Amino acid sequence: MTEIDWLHYPPLPALRAFEATVRLGGFSAAGRALNVTHAAVAQQVRALEAHLGLSLVHRDGRGLAFTTEGLQLAQALNEGFGTIQTVLEMLRTGGEDRPVAVTITPTFATNWLMPRLGQFWDRHPNVPISLRPDAKVLDLRRDGIDLGIRFGLGEWRGVDADYLTSARYVVVGAPQIADGAISTDGMARLPWVLEPNWPEQRNWIECCLGLDPAALNIAEFASEELALSAARQGYGLHITSAALIEEDLKSGALQVLFDSAEANPGYYIVTPPGPIRKPARLFIRWLKESV
Repeated sequence: MTEIDWLHYPPLPALRAFEATVRLGGFSAAGRALNVTHAAVAQQVRALEAHLGLSLVHRDGRGLAFTTEGLQLAQALNEGFGTIQTVLEMLRTGGEDRPVAVTITPTFATNWLMPRLGQFWDRHPNVPISLRPDAKVLDLRRDGIDLGIRFGLGEWRGVDADYLTSARYVVVGAPQIADGAISTDGMARLPWVLEPNWPEQRNWIECCLGLDPAALNIAEFASEELALSAARQGYGLHITSAALIEEDLKSGALQVLFDSAEANPGYYIVTPPGPIRKPARLFIRWLKESV
């Protein structure tokens, strides 16, 4: 274990006050979070600056700004306190025996994870899994979640991200609407099924296919699951992640009509910094072996 020089360590209340000030953006918000006055927080931060012999905060009439050294210290404090919080939460909630909590998008859970999950339990029958399908990005530490699977480029603050599989976009259609690869002109003449609140789909149609989304015959469905179901029924072409339609391609329910062949965006396994419980480590190892 790392030896800690407590004799030369700044007071822990000052470190806690400074971490909260940077994370929450001010003395008042930090005071509310720590249940003390904003003046007490400001005094602790000044004491920390005096102890270190350098400025951490720029104070002016418009608010607070933080020095490079201040931001560097705040990041280290957040990670360190977060690791302690993770271990304390683990001890409070049953440690190794509680289910592995996984936050995941509903579409990825339905189309990628669920067809495979039985294989995990065949190998680890005594490891319970608690899935939390949610389109929103949840706070892993705050919500007591062991890991998440997120869509994107893998660049998120406050978590460790490990690439799982490509989420490259493809254009798919049922055999009854299109058989095999077709030209973009052919795609322009066919109906489409998309989500209403996913502008990336329309941007991708314009930049990668060279088509004008406004000129296409598009039927909108409220969720990715419904849009995929409509595509399986032959109601139109659809843009989706290649990782979500592996079972459809095997069964022949859908065919890839255009493949972007891009590695990113991808699906990433994200975990809070710090130790990971053994059951969660087993699940992460299995996820990586399943791609």
